[in-house]
Amino acid sequence: MKALLALEDGFVLEGESFTGPIELAGGEVIFNTAMTGYQELITDPSYTGQMVCMTWPLIGNYGINPDDMESEKVHMSALLVKECCKEPSNWRATESLPAFLARHNVPGVEGLDTRALTLHLRKSGAMRGAISTTILDPEKLVEEARKIPSMEGCKLTPRVAARAPYRWDEKAGTRGLPAPVILDPDGSYAWPGNHAEEPRVVVYDYGIKWNILRKMREYGLDLLIVPPDFSPSQVDAVRPDGIFLSNGPGDPATLTDEIAIIRELTERYPVAGICLGHQLLAWALGGRTEKLKFGHHGVNHPVKNLISGRVEISSQNHGFHVIPEGDLIPTHINLNDGTLEGFRHRTKPIITVQHHPEAASGPTDCQSFFGSFRDLLTGRA
Repeated sequence: MKALLALEDGFVLEGESFTGPIELAGGEVIFNTAMTGYQELITDPSYTGQMVCMTWPLIGNYGINPDDMESEKVHMSALLVKECCKEPSNWRATESLPAFLARHNVPGVEGLDTRALTLHLRKSGAMRGAISTTILDPEKLVEEARKIPSMEGCKLTPRVAARAPYRWDEKAGTRGLPAPVILDPDGSYAWPGNHAEEPRVVVYDYGIKWNILRKMREYGLDLLIVPPDFSPSQVDAVRPDGIFLSNGPGDPATLTDEIAIIRELTERYPVAGICLGHQLLAWALGGRTEKLKFGHHGVNHPVKNLISGRVEISSQNHGFHVIPEGDLIPTHINLNDGTLEGFRHRTKPIITVQHHPEAASGPTDCQSFFGSFRDLLTGRA
């Protein structure tokens, strides 16, 4: 079934839908350079509001399986590929990529010149786009693309963030699943772990990837995951040892209420942040963010750890970057473009990274960040 992709600047490509009819779908069009890990990518809530072009030409070879989910559903607006494998070959596969996307009502388009699209986005920047199998007039589809809200100024976390507290249940499923919790009437929480061995962490879920929770558990942290509006007084009532701020979608500058909560928490708790959490901490502490031209999306980005001097290959997915100001001290830089990849605070127990140390998918070079956070909580940092 013929499908048309149109960008807001008039760039148009033809392809074929591999998920059925597409009346109209749109979002910010970006590209991702990962060769594998498409399941983790399409279930990452940080891709909300985006249509993702995969630069690797053949996607879907190993199908879909229940163990590699990074959330409960697909969040991106569409998947754009050169060729989709309809019949996967892998012993773990329980479903094909086309069937999975169709079941989640997310369109997939193949047969696109993904190299041309990627080069165009690198030259002109990420931009709004629309796809359809019914609107095949290029000019009309370009008009539809121009109606889509820009990612700058777009508040997307309410679509994907937690709505109530929960814990990570490692007994549910082979790799764990979320499980709801009920706080005591006075707001306290009966932490299930041994406090002498497992520091207690309140995790703010702005659209968290599940592998972040898996890795934090592997590093011996007892977790209570909460929604973005969980107040500082509520945090005080559950008596954690520290705070963790997750990844998530959209423009961090729009989350003014969340930033105010974080600013208050930094006055009395150790705090760590990844991706959006890193950006929100910057806003709370005197820094700011700017939109990148085409973002960082892939599993092969070199990052220099300025503390250890090591170069680590990282997994990344973000369209904004932090401008460190005031008491924010850079700890990591991106070796591709020199942008900030992590900071610490000059006087407060605060650490961040922009990239994804939990990988899923991607390399594991950066997972020591979770150990650094644990050291921060236990006074060994």
